[in-house]
Amino acid sequence: MQTLLIAYRNLLQHGKRTALLGSAIAGVAMLLLLLLGLSNGTRETMLRSATTLSTGHVNIGGFYKVTAGQSAPVVTKYKELVEHVRKNVPELDFVVTRGRGWAKAVSSGGSQQVGIAGVDIDAERDLRKVLVITSGNVDALRTPGNVMLFEEQAKKLEVKVGDLITVSAPTLRGTNNTLDLTVGAIAQDVGLLSKFNVFVPAQSLRQLYRLNEDSTGAIQLYLKEVKDVVAVQERLRKTLAEAGYGVMDNDPRAFFQKFEVVNREDWTGQKLDLTTWEDEISFTKWTLTALDALTFLLTLALLVVVGIGIMNTMAIAIRERTREIGTLRAMGMQRGQVLRMFLAEAVLLGLFGAVAGALLGVVVSTTVNALNIKVPIAVQLFLMSDTLHVAIQGSAMAFTVAFITGCISLISLVPSWMAARLKPVTAMQHAG
Repeated sequence: MQTLLIAYRNLLQHGKRTALLGSAIAGVAMLLLLLLGLSNGTRETMLRSATTLSTGHVNIGGFYKVTAGQSAPVVTKYKELVEHVRKNVPELDFVVTRGRGWAKAVSSGGSQQVGIAGVDIDAERDLRKVLVITSGNVDALRTPGNVMLFEEQAKKLEVKVGDLITVSAPTLRGTNNTLDLTVGAIAQDVGLLSKFNVFVPAQSLRQLYRLNEDSTGAIQLYLKEVKDVVAVQERLRKTLAEAGYGVMDNDPRAFFQKFEVVNREDWTGQKLDLTTWEDEISFTKWTLTALDALTFLLTLALLVVVGIGIMNTMAIAIRERTREIGTLRAMGMQRGQVLRMFLAEAVLLGLFGAVAGALLGVVVSTTVNALNIKVPIAVQLFLMSDTLHVAIQGSAMAFTVAFITGCISLISLVPSWMAARLKPVTAMQHAG
C-alpha cells in the first residue's frame, strides 16, 4: 500500500508527463473498446438481420428430389414436423414456417435475381418489429399476389408500390413457371441480407412452385436462449432420425450452397437438413474475421508506438531521478522495492489511462448510436448494417482495462529493472 501511495505521489509530482502518457494510453484503450464494440455490434446486426430475413436460431430445412439429379428446397408434411419439435424442444419460444425459392424478378425498368421467402405475416412475431416500411403496408402480404421489396431492390427494378413485377422460376419437376405480383410494400434496407431477399405470401410461393398446402421451405425455430442452439440442433438430429426421417449429414453452409452436392447424390424423395443461424449466413462471416483481424493489427500498432514512448519517457524519468533513487537506496530501500515502486507507477498510469479511455469509448459509442450515422453501400456489405452500430458490453470494458494495464505494466519492466540496478553511491554522485 505504501509503495502505491509513493507511486501515486510521484505521478502527481510529474503532472505534465503523466497527463501526456495517460492521454496516449486512454486513446489506445478507447480505440480498442470501440473496435470491440463495432465487432460485437456487427455480430448483433448479423443475428438480428439473419433471424428476421432468412433463418431461425435452428432450422429444419431439406431437399426433395423427384429425380436423382433434380432437387428443390422443400419440406413435405411439415405440420407433423412442427408437432415433433414442440414435443422435443422445451427451449422453444415460437415457430415460423417459410417457403424458400430463387427466381428472376422482372419489371418494366429492370431485372434481378432474388431469394423469395413465402411467409404467413400473421405468424411472424418479430418481422414487424425489425422492418421499417417506407412505402405501402406490410399487411399487403396477407393477400396472395403481393410482394414486399427493399429500397435498393425497388430502385434497381424501378418500381413503386402498386407496380407489377413478374417472377420466373423452375418448378419441382423442372418446368418453368411465372407469377405476376403487385408491389404491396417497400421496406428500409437492413444490411447485406436485404439486398437479395423479397417476401411474398406463402400461398403465392406455393403457386409459383406448384406445391401442396402441406409443403414449405423450412421450419424456423426461435429459442428462448440463443446459447441453446447447438444442443437443440443435435437433439433434433437424433430424435428425427429415430422417428424415421431421412436426415442429411451436418454441413455448416447456407442451404443454397448445397444444391450441387445434393444433386450429385443418388437418392430421391425427402431428406431433412438441420442448420443453425450461423450456418445459414456462413457466407458472410468473413466480415467478422476481417474486423477482428483489423482490431488486432490496429491495437498492436498503437501499443507498439505507445510502448516505445513509455519506455523512452520512463528512461528519461529515471535519468532525471537518479539522485533521488540513490538517496532512497542509501536510506535502506532495496532493489526490489525500487523495482516495485516504478512498476506501481506504470500500473497506476496504465489503469487510470485505460479506465479514462474506456469511459470515453462508452460516451463516443453512445453518441455514434444516437446519431444513426449512415454508411456507404461498400461499408454496408462489410458491417452488415446501413448505419454504424457499436455495442459495448461490460465484459469488453473489463477486458480493455485489464489488457491495456497489463501491457503497460509489461512494457515498464525494462526501465524499472534499470532503475533498480543503480548503485546508491553512483546514483548520489550523478550530476544530471
